[in-house]
Amino acid sequence: MRQMNVVAELIQQCIAKNARIAQNQAEYEKRYNALAERFDRAKARLGEVEDGIVAKQAQREMMQNLVDTLEGMQDAVDSFDEGAWYALVGCATVYGREDVRFTFKNGVEIKA
Repeated sequence: MRQMNVVAELIQQCIAKNARIAQNQAEYEKRYNALAERFDRAKARLGEVEDGIVAKQAQREMMQNLVDTLEGMQDAVDSFDEGAWYALVGCATVYGREDVRFTFKNGVEIKA
């Protein structure tokens, strides 16, 4: 974000200089385009970072739900608990008769 602000300021200065001082327009356009590309790269990077933050927050919430579910369970599990199943398991994938895998919500996969 800081880099975007710096580049935006540089762009504004470039435009202002072009408005008050006669200069080679090809050089001005080259400088302006370079600054605009730099701004676009910074903006894209910011979007990537924001997406990463959202993903981490969702993962944290999912993990907290998992911890809450586990803490609410009795010490020993002696029967199928549908609530625990939905809280723990993200999906089950059948690759074949001898290859069934369970992927837990934290990303861990086990072969059953």
